[in-house]
Amino acid sequence: MGITNILCQALQSRSQDILNAMHLVSTSKVLLQQLRNDGWSDLLENVKLFCLKHEIEIPDMSAQYVLGRGRSRQTNVTMVHHYRIDIFLVVIDSQMKELNLRFNEQTVELLRLSTALDPSNNYKNSTYIDNICRLAKTYY
Repeated sequence: MGITNILCQALQSRSQDILNAMHLVSTSKVLLQQLRNDGWSDLLENVKLFCLKHEIEIPDMSAQYVLGRGRSRQTNVTMVHHYRIDIFLVVIDSQMKELNLRFNEQTVELLRLSTALDPSNNYKNSTYIDNICRLAKTYY
């Protein structure tokens, strides 16, 4: 949630800088992917430290995960598998899917090219003409 918080705040602000927002989208996607690939160990260590600090019992992560109550609901899944695969990765994949759905390559390109129509920089950007032509060819 910390990764996407800055993006959410930027998208909700009244003064929109489209290029900055698109940069934040790209950065958020990269950071979420890095978290998915390499972040589990750090997260688990932070949770363990938090639990120790607040005297919260830490479950044995190598123990078998029991779904609900009763022995009839036991699975062949460990606690670490359940928390990492069934929760951690599912949440990150959901966030990635949402970002990719809302900000696919075509949408990002359209928003990036539309900044050429912004008169605030007096059209001094060197790629201004190229972007206007590409915008017109591609989307009109």
